[in-house]
Amino acid sequence: MDSFYRIDFKNILSKVDWKLLLFLILFLNVKLAVKIPAIVIIYLLRFNFKFGFSFKNTRLPLFYPLVIVIALFNFILYKSYGNANYPVVFLMGMGFWILCLLAVHQVKIAIEDNDTEIIHRTILVFFVLNAIISLCNIGYIMLDAHDINPYRYQGQYQKYFLGTGDYIRGLTFDISTTNAVLNAFGVVYFLDRKKPLMVLVCMVVLLLTASNFMNIALMLVLVFLFAFRTNRDQKSLIIICLMFLVVFLGKVSPQNNGYVHETIKNIIHPPTLPVNPAPLEVNADSLKGPEAKKRIFAKHYLDSVKEIRNKYAVNAAGMSIIPSNLPATGSGRVIIVGADINTPPYQTPTDTPVEQRKLLTFIDQHKAVLQLSGQDSLRVTLPGKALGFLQTTNFLKSHPAKIITGGGMGNFSSKLAFKATGLEFAGGFPEKYIYIGKDFLINHLDVYLNFFSKRRELHSLTNNPFSVYDQMIAEYGLIGLTVFVIFYLGFFTRQYKKLTYGLPVLLLMLAAFSIDYWFEQLSVLVFFELLLLLNIKETNYRKTAAI
Repeated sequence: MDSFYRIDFKNILSKVDWKLLLFLILFLNVKLAVKIPAIVIIYLLRFNFKFGFSFKNTRLPLFYPLVIVIALFNFILYKSYGNANYPVVFLMGMGFWILCLLAVHQVKIAIEDNDTEIIHRTILVFFVLNAIISLCNIGYIMLDAHDINPYRYQGQYQKYFLGTGDYIRGLTFDISTTNAVLNAFGVVYFLDRKKPLMVLVCMVVLLLTASNFMNIALMLVLVFLFAFRTNRDQKSLIIICLMFLVVFLGKVSPQNNGYVHETIKNIIHPPTLPVNPAPLEVNADSLKGPEAKKRIFAKHYLDSVKEIRNKYAVNAAGMSIIPSNLPATGSGRVIIVGADINTPPYQTPTDTPVEQRKLLTFIDQHKAVLQLSGQDSLRVTLPGKALGFLQTTNFLKSHPAKIITGGGMGNFSSKLAFKATGLEFAGGFPEKYIYIGKDFLINHLDVYLNFFSKRRELHSLTNNPFSVYDQMIAEYGLIGLTVFVIFYLGFFTRQYKKLTYGLPVLLLMLAAFSIDYWFEQLSVLVFFELLLLLNIKETNYRKTAAI
């Protein structure tokens, strides 16, 4: 029982694959400028290009070379080289797939060259470092907000509040969803490894990211594990994790609890949302000149009167009892007090952010073809993600020739397609090589613009069209989707009955595939592959030992 609760860090640090740890830290970093050097460094340290592909007992998933072949076929079939900018986009897309292949190869080498316990220790150190950085993230937020619970802090135009979790990015410095998925993996991984302290650490970091989707996905997986695959100690940990979730939603961030209920309700009974609400007003504080000063003074004056009336009691005649020690002014005993951050003007910014203005400008330039974001009076009755899947279905129905191999890489649904717009959705892109496919423009880009050019409450995961499933069927067709299922998922599930932590990690990844373009993110999937390949090695070792 004592070993169940003990972590010997001194022993762990003495037996870690530092090359693998360095690779994970650098390659999972959000910056492509860090990922590429990470690949170069790890191949200099472990020079090996023997991939070992075969249709029988392949060493690595055949999915990667096959999807590259499909992309090349589409490039030739659709004569995409006819557009001067598309070859640059195509080469970048090929680069993403090659980086994925090189990364999984290095993960495989590390697992083959090391004892499994060394890899387990390396993974543990990674999660500890990630937790430290994540706690630093929340610590900085507390200092900036001057509030011990920023999840309820509504000042600074609600800079934090519901969006606090977006800043908990951890060791990868990527979007908080990346941190959430990694820590969901960590919870089930350490649960199987009987490391209760790390289970709770990963659960806390996951909750800090306030990822409602991953919280729900993990909760369902934990319920499954509780019922079928855990002992008494592990069941106790699962109950504690679920209690953590209840406390977080009930006490730390109750508005997230309401957000979850509202999101589920909107999915079941979609609301009618105005596509183009009233234009945002310019903040008075951003104006210049005498008139602006008068408006600012008047605003503070009215705030001060309201504050005095609310703060002090009234006498029998209904008159305010103002203390005599208040400083007098030329117009009476009225003072200007600090702003009340709980009033609407201080909770919602009234000026349009620069990045949002860029989207609005783009919409104005393409109004004629944007059926959603370009129409002032149109109303939407479905979340953006559901609209995205409907668009993909309609696209394939109206273009039957593209059902087999899809519309081509970067032409309909991918991080690459968004990146190539030059609108800085996924980092910068050279302006002279900007490329926007027509099918992408009038479908998924239109959906994204429709919601993310509006107020912040519409900027949710449910309103973006990102999805690996969508990407596979739309850009690589039925062949691409089949290759993904058979030669990627099938590679990891062929021994699913013997997997331990690999099975719940796989279930979480299947859920996560519906919320982002993870192959092009070059982050979560590398860790997923590490955990599954490691579990497969352990499974094969136990099978050999039994014989």
